[in-house]
Amino acid sequence: MEVLLFGGTTEGRQLAEWLDGRSTCNVVACTATEYGASLMPEGSNIARVVGPLSREDKYELMQRHDFACIIDATHPYAEHISASIDELARSFAKDVVRLTRETGPAGAWISAANALEAARTVATREGVVLLTTGTNDLPAFVEAMDDYRERLYVRILPTPESLARTLNLGIPASHVIAMQGPFSTQLNRALLKELHTKVLVTKRSGVAGGFNQKVQAAHECGVELVVVERPRKERGLSLDEAQALLEERYGL
Repeated sequence: MEVLLFGGTTEGRQLAEWLDGRSTCNVVACTATEYGASLMPEGSNIARVVGPLSREDKYELMQRHDFACIIDATHPYAEHISASIDELARSFAKDVVRLTRETGPAGAWISAANALEAARTVATREGVVLLTTGTNDLPAFVEAMDDYRERLYVRILPTPESLARTLNLGIPASHVIAMQGPFSTQLNRALLKELHTKVLVTKRSGVAGGFNQKVQAAHECGVELVVVERPRKERGLSLDEAQALLEERYGL
């Protein structure tokens, strides 16, 4: 038996490890980047497909395999990818098992519907802004902040692609922190203090994404928190619920 798994997230890795350990199926794990692939375990029952897949690539993959189901463990902000997975599943009459993240506790922060709204908010503030939402959102902040070269610091993944994209947008190298998370409250707190941060921008990435630790560090340091909220109310299963469903429905 085979299953198709999309996503280079922590939850995707944990589920792939669980399936590999049970040896009840072969997993074809698709990740858009080498970094995402590096999060996947190298189990004997796991085959990795790395790189962005076109619609045609996905259809060809489905035609070459008889998957029992499709697992969507993509990032909660990757709406377009989840939509394409749903379309693929409908076309081949397959079930989708969607993993969701715990959003973390409600707290005192400024909510933004998207990156542009967050960028316009921080543009009205003074002092250092630390952006931790990823390079895809960076153009919005460069556009909104006239003084982004002086005030904006970014924490990005330590990949050549992320670094090149950041530097090409005019962010000074001295304002780039390339590190792989999630991070502890202590490390977040130390970074906020070192940079004399006034505003921290993050996504509501949930427990697995280290959201709680960023919230705690910001509150302890008296740093204003701007949170880009999730684009939609997710429907899906926790890791434990997904494991139970895969075991019960498919015998995995």
